[in-house]
Parts: sequence; C-alpha cells; structure tokens
Amino acid sequence: MALDESRTSGTHSGGCTCGDCPHGARHGHRRAVAAFLAKRDELAAGKGLPAGVAQSASASRQWVSDELTGSARTVAERAREAGDAWLHQVWRGTLFAVWGAAGALLVGASLTAIGAGWSTARTAGLIAALLTAGLLTAAARFHRARGGLLAPLIGEDNRLSTSRTVAAAWVLLAVFAVLVLALQLAGASDPEKRDALIEGLDLVRSAGVVTVLALVCAVAVVVRRVVTVRVLGQRLQKLRADRPRAADLLTDDSGRGSFTDVQYVLVSAVAVLFSAVRLARRPEQLPDLPWGLALLVAVSAATYFAGKYTEGGRPVVLSVVRAREAGDLDAPIRTGDDIEIRGAGFVPPGAGSPDRLARLVVRIGTVHVHVPLIPVAGGFANPTDTVLTVPVPVEVEPGTVDVQVVTAAGVETNRCPIDVTD
Repeated sequence: MALDESRTSGTHSGGCTCGDCPHGARHGHRRAVAAFLAKRDELAAGKGLPAGVAQSASASRQWVSDELTGSARTVAERAREAGDAWLHQVWRGTLFAVWGAAGALLVGASLTAIGAGWSTARTAGLIAALLTAGLLTAAARFHRARGGLLAPLIGEDNRLSTSRTVAAAWVLLAVFAVLVLALQLAGASDPEKRDALIEGLDLVRSAGVVTVLALVCAVAVVVRRVVTVRVLGQRLQKLRADRPRAADLLTDDSGRGSFTDVQYVLVSAVAVLFSAVRLARRPEQLPDLPWGLALLVAVSAATYFAGKYTEGGRPVVLSVVRAREAGDLDAPIRTGDDIEIRGAGFVPPGAGSPDRLARLVVRIGTVHVHVPLIPVAGGFANPTDTVLTVPVPVEVEPGTVDVQVVTAAGVETNRCPIDVTD
C-alpha cells in the first residue's frame, strides 16, 4: 500500500471527490491514507487517548489497536475502489500502446523503403499489423472492465503474471509472423514464390521458435497449477493485490526484486527481439531462432519454474516465552501476561498493509486472540514477520495449552504447547 503517496500527491485538478471515477477513487484513497498516517503518528506519540483507558496499559493498547484497525479497513476499502477504477481506465491506454506500435511499424517500413523500394513483404507486414491491432482492440473492449489487454495477463492474485506475459509475447510474435506469410501468399502470383512461402512454414526452419513457444506456454500453464496446489496445500501464502503494476513482472509479492523473474523477462525479451529482427530480414519464413538461443530460453524458463516451485513455505512457531518488561520479575506464564511468539513467516509477502496485519490471530487453547497493532514512528512494532506479542486472556484455562498462529492468508502454523498457571 502506497502510504507515502499522500505526502507528495495532490488532489484531482478538477476537484472531483466522487468514488465512481478514477480521479475520485484515487483522491478518496489518498485522503484515507493521510488520515491513517496522521492517526498512527498521533497514537504512536501517546496522544489522543481517552482518559478512561489512559491509566491502563493493556486497555490503552487494545483501544489504540482497535482505532488503527478501523482506520486501516477504511484505507483498504478505498484502495480496492481505486484499483477497480484504475482497471476500468487503463484499457484505453493498452489500445494506445497497440496502435502506437502499429504506427511505429508504418514509420519504420517507410524509412527502410527509401532506396530499397516498397515490397510486397512491407505491405503484408502493415496489413498484418492492422489485423492484429484490430483483433487486440476487440479483445480489449470485451475485457475493458478488467484492464483491456491486461486481463489475460493478470493472475488470480490481481498481479501481472510474468509467465503469462512472456508466453503472450511469443504468441503475439508467432501470430504476426504467420499473418505476414499468409498475406504474402495471398498476394503472390508466381507459383515458385508461393511454394517458397509455404516452405517458410516448414518445421526444419522454424523448429527453434516453435519449441520455445511450446515451452513458455507450458511453463505458464504448469506454474499456475503449481501455485494453486501449493496454496491449497498451505505451502504457499498468497494475498490479493490492490491492482496490477508493471513492477509485478520483476518482483515478488512483497515488491522486492526477484532474480528468477528478472532473468526470465530479460532473456525472453532478448530472444523475442532477435526473432522479430529475423522476421524483418526474412519475412518469407517464420523466424529461424538458433538452437543456442532456444536453449538459453529453456534454461531461463527452467530457472523460473524452479523458483516458483520452491518459493514460500508454511509459517512456523519456534518458541513461546513470557514477555518481561524492564524491572519485572521472572515468573511463569499467567493469564493477563503478555507472551512473545517467535518464529518465521507470520507476515507473508504482500501482507504488510495495516488492514492485513490486523487480521493476524493467535489461538491460545480454544481462545482466539487478535494480535494488537502497536504503532511507532513510521510503522508498527507489533506484529512482525518473526515475533508476535499478545496477551493471555483470562478465558484461558490454567494448564497446558497449545499456541498456534493464523496468518492473514489463512494459513495455520504448527502448535506449540505452553503451561499457564493460576
């Protein structure tokens, strides 16, 4: 969540504050973020506490957490509205990109025709570009509520999928190349030239590009299945993003750069560019991708798949200890005490926003305890990815009870027994 955007961004120039247009949705989100930041910093400084709870540390902490949770839910709601409005608006931008590429192809064909003369291949290339752009425009209009041409590239977690984007690039190149050949074949009057164009589709010449196309499409399908199975098996934590971003192609769910994604995008981009140049040089056949470059793409795809197969993991509780304040005596855990849960994976990637931090729950025996939000300047001291601090409610029966954490993704950790005394 872009909590810092409100510090630098202004309101819609037209003064729009309605929620059904992109400008109004973005403005509403920024106002909610600004209100949340102001409340968080105020409460972190110890200000704004009611007199009725200020004298009790536990009561004041619970009140602060409840206030921040309510404000965070408002921010999350405004973020979802802004994301939906952005998707509805961006589909026109995808059309500008498509027709801009067609225009760039026209300019390039005109410039390269100077001196060399106009050819049937150039005409076929331009017509193929117009046909492709027309088909993409129809698809974008059909999916305009889901981002236009971005719709098939967006995963179930509302992020741009790297594997789908790479596969879409190769499919688009293959469709364009076949259209160019088909249009040249339709305009060819010489039987020998028609035979040469048909031979351009021969597998001997196009084996490299066909192999790569099949590989990247298979990776896109298999990765989706692997992620789904691992999420359902609670071996991977996935949370829905507010909206897709271009950075999703190069980062993980938490926004950090991902080596496997970056190398897959770079290698595939280079291979697609090489194939496009080969098509421009020899438009009478499918791009003859060298086997060395095809093998490089295969190694890159295997690396990407391995990264997807091994990423993530279940959260784990390693130990539970009694939290001790400065000057407090060592003692066993009793009801009313704070316990410190140490482990890993409590805050999965993409769950760092306040509304999702507030969804963390600790199960102590049969009692469910929501992890309190403890604000500090610029963030939260609790919860964190490795340590959670929660009170032991009086409803917990003395004796040996199990402690278990339920993350914002709904994944449960292992159970860790503790002894609660009277």
